[in-house]
Amino acid sequence: MVSRDRLYQTFGELLYVIAMSDGVIQKEEVQALEEILKAHPRGQEIKWSFDYESDNQNDIETLYKKVIEVFSDNGPDEEYDFMIYALTRIAEATDGIDSKEEKIIKSFSKDLLKRFKKDIDNLFNT
Repeated sequence: MVSRDRLYQTFGELLYVIAMSDGVIQKEEVQALEEILKAHPRGQEIKWSFDYESDNQNDIETLYKKVIEVFSDNGPDEEYDFMIYALTRIAEATDGIDSKEEKIIKSFSKDLLKRFKKDIDNLFNT
């Protein structure tokens, strides 16, 4: 299990991935993000991580793979529901969810579940 600090940092990284999926972070996406994070007790940490990734313009494909690794190491967590909600709200912020954003949202759940199943299989096959 990863530290809670690392988990919330990773949330910011994934939110950056969704916002940057169309090549540019739009003002409406940042506004939606800030609104969502107001209600989260660790919202400032998540936003800091988002801003860090935005400032450094890291590759979103590489970052996405890292996010899945961290979440996989963390294991199942009730916070993932919040993550799906936040991803969807940010994607909807500008002209609805486009195909790239939809792919990331669907892939997040699918990739994470796939990793959890693989980890369970490895436990029983060793």
